Amino acid sequence: MATRRVRRTARSAGLLAVAAAAAFSLTACQGGDKDAASGPEKKVSATASDSASASASASASASASASAGGGGAPGGARTSADKAPAGGRAEAPAASRTTAPAATAKTAPADRTQTLVDGSTAEIFKRGDGHYLTRIVHGGSVLATLEANQQDAGLDANGMYVVLTLGGQVHSWMGGEHTGPGTFTVAGGWKAKVTRVGELRYRAQILGLDGSVDATLEANQQDAGLDANGVYIVLSSGGVISSHA
Repeated sequence: MATRRVRRTARSAGLLAVAAAAAFSLTACQGGDKDAASGPEKKVSATASDSASASASASASASASASAGGGGAPGGARTSADKAPAGGRAEAPAASRTTAPAATAKTAPADRTQTLVDGSTAEIFKRGDGHYLTRIVHGGSVLATLEANQQDAGLDANGMYVVLTLGGQVHSWMGGEHTGPGTFTVAGGWKAKVTRVGELRYRAQILGLDGSVDATLEANQQDAGLDANGVYIVLSSGGVISSHA
């Protein structure tokens, strides 16, 4: 009898162990099925969350870009193209519109006129103290203009020489030319030393009887003139000097 009880007890213990193992196996399988079933849902949920976040970020970026200027102009400045309606014409900003200038007023009449040695006319205008303007006119056309502003002015007009003094006096003559460089005797017994300074630039020193420099003319890209106590001298930018008393 003792032997049978031991066997039954051992068999009962074995059956309990088998049952426990089966129960554990069943529980593990069910847990695995739940994990497998919930796995895809978690991944889908994460993907949807990422997409929503990206969309929100893109919307915020687009909104910020539109607020900053909407047209790509630096500093948020809006251009006329941004303001133009779709399919419409952009108007120019008010500051860039131009208005046709008013008709130019007629030239004021000359203060006086004077006939020159070649038959042309000098129209003389006073601009102020020691400031005069002379236009040389022939056949209704202005051939040349001289302006004496606090110093005399001169012109070589194709062989006719003209001096306009700062007092508004005009003197014209022909002939008496010398071509520099060199030293020449001019009207009134003066000596004129002409030197070339540069391209279309000559200087004439008017020398006294003792050799001192009493006056200087400089023609730099344009002719120069001088009234030397009633002796009129013109020095051209080409180095030609002429005088008349």
